Amino acid sequence: MLRHLDLKEFPLPLPPPQPRKHLHHRKVSYNGYLREDGLWDIEAQMTDTKAYAMVSPEKGDMSPGTPIHDMHIRATVDDTMTIRDIFAAMDSRPFSECVQAQDPMQKMVGVTMGPGWRHAIEKALGGIRGCTHLRELLFNMATAAYQTIPVYQARQQDKPRMPSTADGQPPFHLGKCMTWDFNGPVVLRHYPTYAGWQPLVKAKSAGNE
Repeated sequence: MLRHLDLKEFPLPLPPPQPRKHLHHRKVSYNGYLREDGLWDIEAQMTDTKAYAMVSPEKGDMSPGTPIHDMHIRATVDDTMTIRDIFAAMDSRPFSECVQAQDPMQKMVGVTMGPGWRHAIEKALGGIRGCTHLRELLFNMATAAYQTIPVYQARQQDKPRMPSTADGQPPFHLGKCMTWDFNGPVVLRHYPTYAGWQPLVKAKSAGNE
């Protein structure tokens, strides 16, 4: 019989650190919004600062806490989490040329935040086609969208959990981590329909045999 784990059995906080000096701070935030027109805005922001004074080759003297990067993205998506519009802003950037990476973000319009999301980002914006930091922000926007849209929709429908997808497949988050293992106790408790679930293997066509 599967035993319900008691979190008190496991120490969750980090152990006390060794003596150290703070040098760098990166802050990343994501927010989700329901718009009055029925669409959704997913916004992301990343800031990088140093805890010490530094000299930038482009900006000169920079006092502690001055943003080196201050990047923003707003993606407008529909109920299927498909991007309908997208904007990027660089309030602070190390080089003036960095702003050239804003316009290529339009290549993400029409892309759905779901399976293959990271591959789509790399295909459209990978390498010198885009900005490293904007790509990093985009990666986790899909998770923020998922936490915003289907979670809120389920709440409005008074459902205790995420529904299956339209094609009968399990909710996207199942099978994506140790806790949501199809053979684990959490799926058995909350999604018993999918306990032990395995994806169907498509039969090979005659031309591929």
